Formats: sequence, structure tokens, C-alpha cells
Amino acid sequence: MSGGLLACDGPLIDAFDLALVDLDGVAYAGHQPIAHAADGLSAARSAGVRLVFVTNNASREPEDVAGQLSELDIPATADDVMTAAQAAAALLRTRLDVGATVLVIGGAGLRTAVSAAGLTIVDSADDAPDAVVQGFSPEVGWKDLAEAAFAVQRGAWFVASNRDLSIPQARGIAPGNGSLVAAVVAATGVEPESAGKPAPTMYQMAVDRVGGNRTLVIGDRLDTDLAGARAGGFPGLHVLTGVNSGRDAVLADASMRPHFIGRDLRALTQAHAAPRHREDGSWECGGATARVDGGRLRLDHGEASDPVDSVRAACGAVWAARDDGVRIDEDSVPEFDVR
Repeated sequence: MSGGLLACDGPLIDAFDLALVDLDGVAYAGHQPIAHAADGLSAARSAGVRLVFVTNNASREPEDVAGQLSELDIPATADDVMTAAQAAAALLRTRLDVGATVLVIGGAGLRTAVSAAGLTIVDSADDAPDAVVQGFSPEVGWKDLAEAAFAVQRGAWFVASNRDLSIPQARGIAPGNGSLVAAVVAATGVEPESAGKPAPTMYQMAVDRVGGNRTLVIGDRLDTDLAGARAGGFPGLHVLTGVNSGRDAVLADASMRPHFIGRDLRALTQAHAAPRHREDGSWECGGATARVDGGRLRLDHGEASDPVDSVRAACGAVWAARDDGVRIDEDSVPEFDVR
């Protein structure tokens, strides 16, 4: 698979039979819908694509997630949802036998997944748990973090459902599970193993659950969704409706670069141009041109009808320069208005 952006001459979704869709920042923001998400996903289903919603949020039951999606005109059942809680439980079972004890720091979804894996939940470090598993929940507080720290200090295996530092909400960007995990790391000096994205564990679990020969990963975060796609060998679509912007994509490390970029989930029904390297050394996409000169990005939006083409052209120029060892002046990379 190419290390750069890929082209698709027809509707993107026609090239795939399974889409693994992130939730926060892609399908919704908190409890609010994201524009065009329902229509884009409906079109994918109409084209025969199976959808599985893959989320690093471990706090909620799959049934609750499916209910929220359905309320936002994205019909879903629990079988359509794969959570980091389920992935964390699967990771725990790689080292723990049935009946082993686990201190669960997190919400109902994590407790259910751990119990379903045949493990015994305890509520105190004084119970000498074999492991501590930590997942996001708005109710997690200092006492919970302290209990986790006590258990980890006494030798319990430390597992995190995910390490997202932030989570998109309707009012803005809020601290995520990674921020809370960092408190336990700071207190103990112990880094946890993580089951969630960017590890490709959940993606492969989803493929194994429903089947699929041509899988597309869809996300808004480069360091989790798209890095997980790269790690798992899946093409990834970066939609610009959540945490990471077009500018972030241009400056992304090779390990988290997307294969496709779209303004929102309407991108599933659209063709995707890839930047073309021209003889003069510049990169062109849809009328926009970009080059790196002396470490600075020189961008000409030209007559590009789609503002995302400017992002794509800039990706071509900056990614190629970085791969050749050129140090990029990040101040020369603008924010892109793709509204």
C-alpha cells in the first residue's frame, strides 16, 4: 500500500465492502449529530457496505452506543459496535486465566466486557488484583485513580482501554482517557499496555466478527484512527469534522498519514484525487499546486473547486520533502478553510 494519498476515480465507497467508523468526531460530537454523517453512512449501506462502529470510548455498553446512533438517524444494533472495552477484555485474557481478578477503573461498558471475558472484578487494591484495567468514564475521580495506583505499585498488570488525551464534545475538546491514565503513570512510573487505537486490535476484531475483504477505516484523529489504519494495513479516510485538521494531516508523521482526506462523510460518495508530482518539482491536485522551497511550503490554491484539493496538494509536497529528510518550517503551513 502506498505511503501517500491514494486516488479513487469513482465513489470511494464502491471500492470497499466494510467500513470501520469512528464515533466521536465522525458520526457525532457528544450527543449532537455531525452534518452529513447520517446521509453519508446511509449511502454506504445502500451501496452494500457493512458498517462497524469502532470506538476508543470504553465507558458505555454497545447497546447504548447503538441507541444513540439510531436516535441520530444512523440505525445500528449492538452487533454493529466494537468498543475499546471489548478489546481491553480480550487483551487481558491473553495473560489471565478465567477467574483471575481485575480492578476495573471505568464505566459500565468496561465492567460488562471484563465479566463477559470470564474475569472476576474486584473493587480495591487490597484485594490484590492480578490486573488493573482503566477506561474512560466521566465519573472516574481521584479515589479511583489512587486505587489504581496502589494496585499497580503492588505489582498488578496495568492495562488501558486506550490513551486518547482528548475527546470531542459538543462544547469543545475535553480530557480523554489518556489524560486520566497519565495521572496513574505519573504516580507509579508504570506505562500501561493499551488495547485501543492506534493498536490495530479492534480493527482486526471487527473484521473477524463480520467478515470483509476490502476494509476502509474512517476517523478524525491521526494519532489513533489513522495510525491504527496504517499499523493494521488498512486504507484510512481522514474526515475533517473532529480533532485533527487539514493542516495536521499535512504535518503528520508517516506512521499516521491518511490514505484519503474528506471534508465530512459525504466523502464516501465522492471520487478522490491524489496529488501528482509534476516535472517542475511541484505537486498538483485539482488545480491547486504546492512545493517546498527552502523548507517552506509554497501553496497556490489556483482554480481548485474543492478546497480539500489544496490540502491534498500540500500533503504531496510536504510528505515527499519530509521523506527526503527536509526539515519543514511548520509556520509556513496554513490552516485550511474546508467549510
